[in-house]
Amino acid sequence: MEKLRGIMAPMITPFKQNGDVDYDAFAFNVRKWAQTGMSGLLVLGSNSETPLLSEEEKLELIKITVDNANGKLVMAGTGMETVRETIALTNKAADLGVHCALILTPSFYDQAMTSAALEEYFTMVADGTQIPILLYNVPKFTHVNMAPALIAKLAKHPNIIGLKDSSGDMVQFASLVRLIQEDDFSLFVGTAGALYPALTLGADGGILALANCNPDECVEINNLYHKGEGEASRDLYQRIFPINTAVTATYGISGLKRACELMGYKGGYVRKPLQEVSDEKREEIRRILETAQVI
Repeated sequence: MEKLRGIMAPMITPFKQNGDVDYDAFAFNVRKWAQTGMSGLLVLGSNSETPLLSEEEKLELIKITVDNANGKLVMAGTGMETVRETIALTNKAADLGVHCALILTPSFYDQAMTSAALEEYFTMVADGTQIPILLYNVPKFTHVNMAPALIAKLAKHPNIIGLKDSSGDMVQFASLVRLIQEDDFSLFVGTAGALYPALTLGADGGILALANCNPDECVEINNLYHKGEGEASRDLYQRIFPINTAVTATYGISGLKRACELMGYKGGYVRKPLQEVSDEKREEIRRILETAQVI
């Protein structure tokens, strides 16, 4: 597999009001995202409400993504709490046509997830999967942070091809860029709030919640930077930065879905126990998008 680069969306999962997955709405979105300049699509990321999905639902979402991706790379989030379950789900995804898998750090026994435990876990998973894997570091949700030295060590494994770092820690990210020697190992940031700074440090791209509702702008920030138009890239980044804050930290997944609807996608409902944003907050999201000049 060629080195992964560019912008990808951790795709939202639209639900019906009764809590069922709205597979038709999801397929509509995949086809629409597949027409953008994004380099790939991530099914079953954090913004997909993956912890709230059954295995049957996960596999159906994977199948729909593969069938509608229009030739784009398909990545699936298949990390579970045990080595055995992670390998099993990853290989089921591989059988459905997924190109690579994003593996979350186990986290229920977070205090026990030392560097030694994580090294063994990811090595065993990488040894047992039919497709390459990327590490997923998201301390906000897992309360587990992978040390740069550990990531650099795992990067030497032939079946571990990259990292999605959602820590937002640019000092840590700079250390990763310095420590990792493998030219074919991809470094992605997991939040648009860190995209431009990460590009200046050597990131290969981003797997971004914001790319659900504003894929074109995220792609353009990346493209402008790599064309040597750093100032234009930074200006666009600063203009859409407030949208990212709104659809991640402020309003969460429900707010992200409302922004997606305003941008022509099908957001649907969130699955309980998550809650919908109020009508007042919906209008605030609209105003933020208007101020950023995307609608």
